[in-house]
Amino acid sequence: MNLSSSKLRLGPLPKTETVKLTITLTVTLKADLERYAALHAQTYGEPIDAATLIPHMLEAFMARDRGFRKARGA
Repeated sequence: MNLSSSKLRLGPLPKTETVKLTITLTVTLKADLERYAALHAQTYGEPIDAATLIPHMLEAFMARDRGFRKARGA
C-alpha cells in the first residue's frame, strides 16, 4: 500500500484558537501518534507534530459519536 497516496481520515488541519491541556499516554499510543504525524506531514506536505494532531483527532471522534451528538442535542 502506498501510504503517501492514501487519504487519511484526518485531513489538512485548520488554524484554531487553543488552550493548553496536559495528558498522559501509553508508550505505544505516543509512538502511533508520532507515526501518524509523520504520515500526515508526508501526505499533506506540511510538518506537524503529534501534540498538534490530538485536538483535531478528538474533535473528529466526538463529531462522529452518535451518542454524544444525541446527548448534547445536535
